[in-house]
Amino acid sequence: MAQRNTWQRERVRDALSEADGFVSAQSLHQSLREAETGIGLATVYRALAGLTAAGEADSLQSPDGEALYRACRSSAHHHHLICRSCGRAVEIEAHAVEQWARDTAAAHGFTEAEHVVDIFGLCQDCSAKKAAARA
Repeated sequence: MAQRNTWQRERVRDALSEADGFVSAQSLHQSLREAETGIGLATVYRALAGLTAAGEADSLQSPDGEALYRACRSSAHHHHLICRSCGRAVEIEAHAVEQWARDTAAAHGFTEAEHVVDIFGLCQDCSAKKAAARA
């Protein structure tokens, strides 16, 4: 069932597009509150679920289990490198992972297998800041 395109969903879509990297629903809600939109947290969650289902947003789980969202930059299947410190995300292709997933599924008699691969680390800027803080 298609989700209605309400003004609230449009505001959530716009806020997500303006966000830098992946953000939590709570963080997005906070920015919408600061803009005095009157949009509630439940509405933010519903809008994010709809945007994700429609392929307009990427969703992933952070290392500590929190759902994070980002406006989709690509409609094609892709993976992410995500900075644990600043949230910067880079979309990457991973042909070796794609082949491994197909081979592993086939070896176990599975077809139409899907997968999600997100790699968390520190981006170059955050790595340099961390190194400078240690010096």
